[in-house]
Amino acid sequence: MIEPDFLRETRTSYDAVATAFAAQFRDELTSKPWDRAVLTAFAELVQRTGGGPVADVGCGTGAVTGYLSGLGLAAFGIDLSPGMLAVARRDHPDLRFDEGSMTALDLPENGLAGITAWYSIIHVPDELLPETFAGFHRALAPGGHLAMVFQVGDEPVIRTEGFGQPLSLTFRRRRPEQVAALLTDAGFTLRAQLVREPEPYDGGTEKTPQAYLLARKPGP
Repeated sequence: MIEPDFLRETRTSYDAVATAFAAQFRDELTSKPWDRAVLTAFAELVQRTGGGPVADVGCGTGAVTGYLSGLGLAAFGIDLSPGMLAVARRDHPDLRFDEGSMTALDLPENGLAGITAWYSIIHVPDELLPETFAGFHRALAPGGHLAMVFQVGDEPVIRTEGFGQPLSLTFRRRRPEQVAALLTDAGFTLRAQLVREPEPYDGGTEKTPQAYLLARKPGP
């Protein structure tokens, strides 16, 4: 099977900047109270429904995976980039990190208590979101929870350079109602939706509003 260009380009780009990316954004969550609040709410929801394994898909260097583990979840990371995973394993040696794509999760059916997609659906083309969300739904156990965040907007942003390295990355900004409708079509029940305005953080300043969605696979 031929690998889509966007997967190869995304992997190559993040491999090239993994070490520099980690150095700049390792402590990013400390300056993002909204992110921490949503992740904490997600963790409590997972624990209230019995707990179990939680996949942080598109985990990058593992910051969110580590934060979820610190909240008491059995979290592990999945990412496309071996370079990012090498940093994640270095920084979080007690946690599990697997190479893989969110567009084709190689996970047992009904095996997860939760999934997070933290700024990771941003690289998935629109036409692949339905099957990506169907894969999330398949991997979650009945009653399992999903949390995601992404930039709000209508036009993609293309980056050809970053950290002094050539890149080929497309950042797809989306409307929360568009993503919520796709989640519903995939079988999820929307639990919460939050849009906040851009804020400064350690390492930069956001340029767009940010959307958080919490959804649940129907079940007990």
